[in-house]
Amino acid sequence: MYSIEVKASSGSYPIHIKNGLLHEIGVQVKKIYKGSKIAIVTDSSVNELYGQGVINSLKVSGFEPYKIVVKSGEESKSFKTLLEVYDKFLDFNINRGDIIIALGGGVVGDMAGFAASTFLRGIPLIQIPTTLLAQVDSSVGGKVAVDLPRGKNLVGSFYMPRAVFIDPLLLRTLSERFLNDGMGEVIKYGAIKDSQLFDSLMGYENKEDLLKEIDKIIYTCCSIKAAIVEVDEKDTGERMLLNFGHTIGHAIEQFYNFKKYSHGEAVAMGMYSITKLGEELGITKIGTSISIKDILIKYNLPWMLPEINSSDIIETIGHDKKNIGKLMNFIFIKTIGNSFIDKIDKSKINNYLQEVIK
Repeated sequence: MYSIEVKASSGSYPIHIKNGLLHEIGVQVKKIYKGSKIAIVTDSSVNELYGQGVINSLKVSGFEPYKIVVKSGEESKSFKTLLEVYDKFLDFNINRGDIIIALGGGVVGDMAGFAASTFLRGIPLIQIPTTLLAQVDSSVGGKVAVDLPRGKNLVGSFYMPRAVFIDPLLLRTLSERFLNDGMGEVIKYGAIKDSQLFDSLMGYENKEDLLKEIDKIIYTCCSIKAAIVEVDEKDTGERMLLNFGHTIGHAIEQFYNFKKYSHGEAVAMGMYSITKLGEELGITKIGTSISIKDILIKYNLPWMLPEINSSDIIETIGHDKKNIGKLMNFIFIKTIGNSFIDKIDKSKINNYLQEVIK
């Protein structure tokens, strides 16, 4: 088992990574929670695969579990679904001495986490991520949120879990597309902080070679994120580096109403386009964008932006949470593994984005 202790200012918590960990989840939860009632929030796809097994494991350990199942997909990361989940919490008579488990990918983790952070002003939370994207990124660091019609993650909070339990074997049930979706975030970690990780990803011959090493890869990504979160829990400085490719990526997701591209696919296009722009501006080493392009192609991720309406993209980016006053933070890389934040005057953003979108 790999274990990481995240030492955040609002409280420390462990991340445990182990093949088969889901089968012993009752025993693991018993180590950190002495109450009985547990509300499990999951989605319809994950419930079909793992819901009953988690319920059984918790019952064997003496817990009283209550399952809440939402529809799969980004549309569940909404206030409509949030209100339905609150109602289920009331039906279960959950209180601040009980605990909530988010069992699922990024959508469930974000939405259930936000529900936990706000219901009764805060119910303790455990994250059990079931997708690669959630295991390496969204379940770690305490960011929880829901979307608004005009933008992604616009309503949220920072709410650290009591623990994160990661079972890499769950990734073997993912479709090829959604494994690659998570690889978009894995590649991001290599691009911003770890050239050795980036190079190793280029070296895997096939999916099986990758999955043999996936627990180590997850540990590396979580370690990078944990170190960043420890020094910048509230996303006002270095943590913004984790948004590499996301400003444009979120805008692409929003432009297509979350239907055409997954999060990792949109971020992949964002990473390439912002790296290409960095080269044109003279702040990124020439040839870096080719390295980004090559690794995206290797993992069947898109790199070239689709034909999109630049004015709509610019409007969406105008609502981005990385806006601060008259400035907006863009994340660039100098070379693979070496990233930095550049504050751009909003009056110049149109020119920047025209360069990206052209």
